[in-house]
Amino acid sequence: MVNLVLITGGAGFIGSHLAERLIAEGHSVIALDNLSTGSRTNVQHLLNHPRFELIVGDISNEAQLAALIKQADVVFHLAAAVGVKLIVDKPLTSMTTNIRGTEMVLEQASKWNKRILLASTSEVYGKNTKTPFSEDDDLVFGNTKKTRWSYACSKAIDEFLAIAHHRESGLPVTIARYFNTVGARQSDQYGMVLPTFVNQAIKGEPITVHGDGSQRRTFTHILDTVDATYRLAMDESAAGDVFNIGGSIEISMMELAKLVRSKVNSDSQIKTIPYKEAFNNKGFEDMQRRVPDCNKIDQQIGYSPRHSLDDIIDNVIDYYQPVSQTAAMA
Repeated sequence: MVNLVLITGGAGFIGSHLAERLIAEGHSVIALDNLSTGSRTNVQHLLNHPRFELIVGDISNEAQLAALIKQADVVFHLAAAVGVKLIVDKPLTSMTTNIRGTEMVLEQASKWNKRILLASTSEVYGKNTKTPFSEDDDLVFGNTKKTRWSYACSKAIDEFLAIAHHRESGLPVTIARYFNTVGARQSDQYGMVLPTFVNQAIKGEPITVHGDGSQRRTFTHILDTVDATYRLAMDESAAGDVFNIGGSIEISMMELAKLVRSKVNSDSQIKTIPYKEAFNNKGFEDMQRRVPDCNKIDQQIGYSPRHSLDDIIDNVIDYYQPVSQTAAMA
């Protein structure tokens, strides 16, 4: 039985939901977060729980990190730069956070041989046009002048480091590649598409679609992602391997904007914005289609998304609408 769990990035969107699941399963949780993209508000309801502790700190603090990993039974490494806007605006900080931070976490986990789950991303598939993406597919990165690929490359390096530790020292590490996880508490501040669309629709502002809107994605409900993440981490036979965690329903960004507008009953216009304008000519390049093959994780833990795209959109609307209504009444 796992007793104490460390979540780096534990006050973030995914981390806060994972903390809830772990506590519900009877574990004690330490959430380490520097609150740069995470928020105390995300875990406010947990702060007085006897089996939860929030430590405001950074994974770059080696002494603190070493002490926390030494006492933990399992580590979930979620701390990372997140969101397209942040990556484009601060590429150097993003790469340093992802690469050096993960290097330090893996070093300490390896030193104490701790079970660890490393959160990665579908971004690592890069420009590969073979879809759906399977875990054994090649990773195809673009030009180094295109900032987006610096993030994809940094997360790929994280994966290489994790697999190297597993092969050389037997570190029990499992890698989860997330595909567009969405739900309550996800901020639109860093360019997350669905919260952005929902907030714009609620406020009656133009819903801004980048490019021509033909790009196609799948979305995963936060509870499905957390369930898969938890079960992978608790499955010792998954160590040393990589698993996609994603949704099954594909939709274009234009279709998504129209669906959000309809669900919110908004009169917002839908406005397409060229990438150069949206990202101030900062070297952004997009992928036309990003869809996961989830057969591997299904065979490993019996994963199948339980929430529909409608569920996902409704969850985000329900989260933001009361906030918007309260602000309007103030």
